[in-house]
Amino acid sequence: MKILNKKLGLLLFTSTLVLSSCEKYLEVAPDMRTEIVTVEQVGQLVASAYPGYDYLAMAETYSDNAVDKGPAVGHINQPFVSLYNWEDIEDDATNTPSAYWNACYSAINNANQALAAIEEKDFDSSVLKFKGEALVARAYSHFMLVTFFAKAYEIGKSNDSPGVPYVIAPETETLPQYSRGTVASVYEQIEKDLVEGIKLLEGGSWDVPKYHFTPAAAHLFASRFFLFKGDWDKVIEHSNLAVPNGEYLSSLRPWNTTLRTYTTEEFRTELTKADKPYNILLANTYSTYQRSNIGGTTRYGFGTSVFNIYNGVTATGAAFYNKGLRWSEGNYTTYVFREYFYYTNLSAGIGFPYIMQPLFIADEGLMNRAEAYAQKGDYASAMRDLNTFASVRIVNYNATTHAVTLDKSRTFFNVADDKEALLKTVLQFKQIGWMCEGMRWFDILRHRLPVEHKFIDAAGDETYKTLTADDNRRMFQIPQTAKLAGVELNPR
Repeated sequence: MKILNKKLGLLLFTSTLVLSSCEKYLEVAPDMRTEIVTVEQVGQLVASAYPGYDYLAMAETYSDNAVDKGPAVGHINQPFVSLYNWEDIEDDATNTPSAYWNACYSAINNANQALAAIEEKDFDSSVLKFKGEALVARAYSHFMLVTFFAKAYEIGKSNDSPGVPYVIAPETETLPQYSRGTVASVYEQIEKDLVEGIKLLEGGSWDVPKYHFTPAAAHLFASRFFLFKGDWDKVIEHSNLAVPNGEYLSSLRPWNTTLRTYTTEEFRTELTKADKPYNILLANTYSTYQRSNIGGTTRYGFGTSVFNIYNGVTATGAAFYNKGLRWSEGNYTTYVFREYFYYTNLSAGIGFPYIMQPLFIADEGLMNRAEAYAQKGDYASAMRDLNTFASVRIVNYNATTHAVTLDKSRTFFNVADDKEALLKTVLQFKQIGWMCEGMRWFDILRHRLPVEHKFIDAAGDETYKTLTADDNRRMFQIPQTAKLAGVELNPR
């Protein structure tokens, strides 16, 4: 099934080798080579409508969460060298933009297959939750694609630059042609799918809900989407709907209590389990990012200066508790992810490495809401949410001494404006709170933050390069093979 799903997605933008077999493949039914005739089969297909690769290496290495550790520390394997230099990568191996692009379109194709089956068959109302899930999953993959591969959405602007192909039907041709549309048009279609899908999800139930777009997960996605769009009221609305009664404290990662008592092994095992209230949506993704000899010890990654930020004092006057560890000289890990391995041939020792990646955690909804409150000028509510977050991250938290205040934030960041001070506090909490989880890049895009990367030569001399807010390299390059489908590449 995994092979077929991959082929379905890669029919969009694939290599010459795969294209040569498309005609034969299309001689059979395109929906997994079997006709979908039951609601259960629809549900099984929708369960594969999630990207099977992660974006961690690309998002983290592009951002200011990565640093050059120097020529004597770490490996210089690809794609980390090119990612750190903001260079295009033609390879489609794991940890590359092309791998993530293909994974998203494979997920989209599976969602479209399910939606087509629902339209064609006379299923009863029990299929509606799967229709809702497919719509939200389709919207999610397109949102991630337009975020990584197109210009960042700018609030109040025309957003008429090229977006990404928004695919709403299964493929029935060998080499269909696609238009990128605009960022604005992609956002319009995302919102349409998201709003319709959420309505259909209400009242649905799933055997293992944490691996599906349940109402809670869909509302968290909506919270993120409207944060990008700058619709602050909707951010607050959907954040409130993501957890019971909008009260986040019991749903946050319990860093200074339960997680603090775990051993390192327990920590990386427990943190991504489906029975945790803070994990709202998990995905099984093919990944080597957490390996010590890949993401952990790359020369361009989580080095000492970033580790110091991770352990540094925040605007509260205290540091956040974390489980950060040092692999070896200059090499660190947050130990958020644990790699698992699925053996396809046990005797030969071959198979697929994967992690359980949290696509949405409850903590994000709280911080999205805090930012929305700050943007609206409701500073009291923003500080209340910030202090809720701080209360689970600071050991021996004291509401009097550790509380975020306007004065403390203005002083800490040396700014005079209250809104700017609180927004900087939100961004600081998020950068430290979710280090190595791929989230920092989203804030860099939304707030048009420049990224400075340091480079150390053999003599130990340091130079710096900056990725400015308008640099086209902030858009990851679309795979070269997409040109076969009429998709223009990003300018360089």
